[in-house]
Amino acid sequence: MKSVSIAELRSRLIDYLNEVRAGRELLVQDGNVPIARIVSLRTDDYEKDRLRLAAEGRIRIGSGEPPDDPFWDMPAPKISMDDMQRVINEDRRED
Repeated sequence: MKSVSIAELRSRLIDYLNEVRAGRELLVQDGNVPIARIVSLRTDDYEKDRLRLAAEGRIRIGSGEPPDDPFWDMPAPKISMDDMQRVINEDRRED
C-alpha cells in the first residue's frame, strides 16, 4: 500500500484518485501518523443509486460483516407496525 502525505494528496488529488480507481490503496498520513486509507469502491457490488447516495453522504455502505453479537441480544422495540410506518412516512416527507 502506498503512503502519501496530506499535502502531497492535496497537490496531486486527481492522480491519486486515478490510482485508486485502478485498484491501488492509499494510506494518508499526517506527518508519521496514518489517518485514513483510501480504497476503491467496487462498482460491480453496488447499484449506481447506492453509490450516489453514499457520495451525497445520505447512506454509508457497510462492510458486509454482521453487527457484533450484543446487537442481537438487544430487545426488539415495542412499537406497532402502524406507528412505525407513520413515523417513516413523516420522516420521508421532510426531505
